[in-house]
Amino acid sequence: MRQVRGIIAVLVLIVGGGGLWVAIQDGYFGPISGKNGDQSGLGGPFTMTDHLGNPVTERTYQGRHMLVFFGYTFCPDMCPTTLSTISTALDLLGADAKKVNPLFVTIDPARDTPEYLRDYLVHFHPSIIGLTGNTEQVRAIAKGYGVYYAKVQENSADPEDYLMDHTTITYLMNEDGEYAAHFSHRTDPQSMVDQIRAILAQTG
Repeated sequence: MRQVRGIIAVLVLIVGGGGLWVAIQDGYFGPISGKNGDQSGLGGPFTMTDHLGNPVTERTYQGRHMLVFFGYTFCPDMCPTTLSTISTALDLLGADAKKVNPLFVTIDPARDTPEYLRDYLVHFHPSIIGLTGNTEQVRAIAKGYGVYYAKVQENSADPEDYLMDHTTITYLMNEDGEYAAHFSHRTDPQSMVDQIRAILAQTG
């Protein structure tokens, strides 16, 4: 796995990052492998705070599938687009939406407080749960899901004026918190619904 990551890093340098980074974000290579070196290792324990200020762990959502997306509230494009896709998919799922916990995990905890997440999420489906935490908690959950993120500081006098590069894959985890499927940010709502329903049918 280290060798694969090294090859990707070299290719990013060779092609300037553009095309390859888009391909990685789109999930062309699948999600980056988890702790065990494959997709089955994705996920795992976490301790976070939801947008209502409640402490939560992976056990909080056990027994229902999780639809997990990493992003941040100041994101100008990918995050609101993906959250809108997830919102539409949840509407299309109808009663089946109750079998899914949609989680929006911030990778920008310095700005994304529970209060800020709460104000942001009113623009999307009411069942979407925002998760934040301290720097170490966010780093731990991102590592468990193989999610890349990094601050991009523009030339600005305002230290709060920055963007975040990050993986834009949405993960579907099963009732036991194990990897079931993933979607790129280009996935349309109906395709997402079709795959979620197929997986729900397998688990009853």
